[in-house]
Amino acid sequence: MSTLFGFTGHSGSGKTTLLLNLIPLLTARGLTVSTVKQANAGFDIDKPGKDSYEHRTAGAREVLVASAKRWALMHEYREQPELTMDQLLARMSPVDLVLVEGFRRWDHPRIEVWRPEIGKAPMFPDDPLVVAVASTGPVTDLDRPLLALDDVEAIAEFVLTQVGR
Repeated sequence: MSTLFGFTGHSGSGKTTLLLNLIPLLTARGLTVSTVKQANAGFDIDKPGKDSYEHRTAGAREVLVASAKRWALMHEYREQPELTMDQLLARMSPVDLVLVEGFRRWDHPRIEVWRPEIGKAPMFPDDPLVVAVASTGPVTDLDRPLLALDDVEAIAEFVLTQVGR
């Protein structure tokens, strides 16, 4: 089973940028890494006019698109409830580490990415699963480690320590 570690924060805080910098550091250390990214309810990876899009809009529950380089499976919930964390992860190949962006309702340790310039309050006071905050500046009333958002090496070390690597 893969180990989970997450990143949370307000939109525009830099979660994706951090992950894009963190993934190569972790894979360079020999870890296999996958990601799970929470998207808004209306996201679509397909485009109108493409055959796969037309298959879905015609009512197909799943459409698998494959080539010699990659494959993607699109699943429409239709009348089904949203899958749980365990159900989603069971559809992924096992790796050393799954980095989760978003999904605050999932039960896994996470770093909050927080920028004071965004003008929104930090989430950590109401989220006991936030084990550290990565920020561009000081964080008032912080009762857990503060990591410099631009020090990706230190963040990688922190994540590896947290997951027992």
